[in-house]
Parts: sequence; C-alpha cells; structure tokens
Amino acid sequence: MPTNRTFTMIKPDAVQDGHSGAIIKMIEEAGFRIVALKKTQLTPERAGEFYAVHKERPFYNDLCKYMSSGPIVPMILEKDNGVADFRALIGATNPANADEGTIRKLFAKSIEANAIHGSDSDENAEIEGNFFFAHIEQF
Repeated sequence: MPTNRTFTMIKPDAVQDGHSGAIIKMIEEAGFRIVALKKTQLTPERAGEFYAVHKERPFYNDLCKYMSSGPIVPMILEKDNGVADFRALIGATNPANADEGTIRKLFAKSIEANAIHGSDSDENAEIEGNFFFAHIEQF
C-alpha cells in the first residue's frame, strides 16, 4: 500500500561542503514536510548494516568507508506521491545524467559522491527510515 512518506539522507560529501541547508531548502520548497531530521555519523559497521543489500557487490567496502567518513543528515519526509516525487527532485544517480535543477545536478561531485540518497520504494522508505529513527508518530 503506497504511503506519502519517504526517506533521504544528505551524504558526507554534501554535509562537509556545507550544502545541507541549501538541500533542505530545496526539499521544503518542493512541498515536502520534514517529519524527522538529525545529524549523525555512521560507524563503518553501521554503514555496513544499512547497505547490507549490497554486501556481495564490488563497491560495498568503499561505500561503507565513504558513508562513515563524515556526518550525514537522515530525514523522513512526507508529501503526496513522496517516493516518486523525491526521486525526481534528486535526479539520476550519476549527476552527469541528472536533469538541470535537481539536487544531484547542483551538488553531487561524482556517481559515488552524489550528495543525497533517496528511497526507491515505499517498502524501502519504511525500512530505511526505521534504521535511523525509532517509531515516528504523526506530528
């Protein structure tokens, strides 16, 4: 059953480069309501848990190292058609292929350091949001 919630996190490169505020502003201006937000840093082990689905992929260790290299800003967002609308706002994984005006086109450095994560389904949005936030009530 589709929901209106999605999950995102601003990645270490964008946080380190001071883009968190601009990215959050774009998210809010696109009509998303921030339900939960925090600044935190993953340990390599915790990054490995989050990206466990990629454990057998050749990039897994580098991904875990990168995602634990500095602070991140995970968020739960809410909007009608949240997952699809957010994926459109962030742009293609490879910023070279991202549409003009998308978050990745504006702030990503590379396909690896692509500034932001966005859930790809309602199911993953719930799983990923629960990874970072205990039970979130409506408010």
